Amino acid sequence: MSNISEKVVVITGASSGIGEAAARLLAGKGARVVLGARRTDRLESLCHEINAAGGSAQFKAVDVTSRSDVQAFVDFAVSLHGRVDVIVNNAGVMPLSKLEALKVAEWDQMIDVNIRGVLHGIAAGLPLMQKQKSGQFINIASIGAYTVSPTASVYCATKFAVRAISEGLRQEVGGDIRVTVISPGVTESELAESISDEGGRAEMREFRKIALPAQAIARAIAYAIEQPADVDVSELIVRPTASPY
Repeated sequence: MSNISEKVVVITGASSGIGEAAARLLAGKGARVVLGARRTDRLESLCHEINAAGGSAQFKAVDVTSRSDVQAFVDFAVSLHGRVDVIVNNAGVMPLSKLEALKVAEWDQMIDVNIRGVLHGIAAGLPLMQKQKSGQFINIASIGAYTVSPTASVYCATKFAVRAISEGLRQEVGGDIRVTVISPGVTESELAESISDEGGRAEMREFRKIALPAQAIARAIAYAIEQPADVDVSELIVRPTASPY
């Protein structure tokens, strides 16, 4: 029996990429997944496929920049299953550009989704996990949480913040609650579609030629979850072997 089986796993940004791959893999291992994103048409289709294959999946629209939305999403999972064992804070955006382009609205969007989205997931799940005396947060960062490159200053800053928040949370709640940061290298996803800057898009198009499949990160998520309760996989960096960064 897998340590994943029957666990209730909540995933944000689940309509594509890493979130979708994690939903499929974890449901296949017996988890009861509850999926959130803004594109409910994709979530509905994904849940239909998982349930048709014998898994357990439900969905709810969620905008992670709204604390009330994220709280309602976690409450929805509790109403279905009575508990939440894992929250995967996966939703993210990456509109890269040089600072001199002054794309301030895009900076704000990255701060709202990549940082506040994670904080909202923690705010919604932490009291519940403390009451349960068990639980796990898995926060998706990036190799950009360890190094900075041109056009990625703000994006990297948000991912550095995810690491800092996660480490602080781990120190504060150690014991019953586990905290994991998973930092993907370049991975197949729709993140690059949010890049409006032509230079940034061109650089990312070249960089993504060695991209990992999203399933590689899904396997890392599964690995962190399936460890015994007294084992906290605190940080994982997963990147292509060909990656120079």
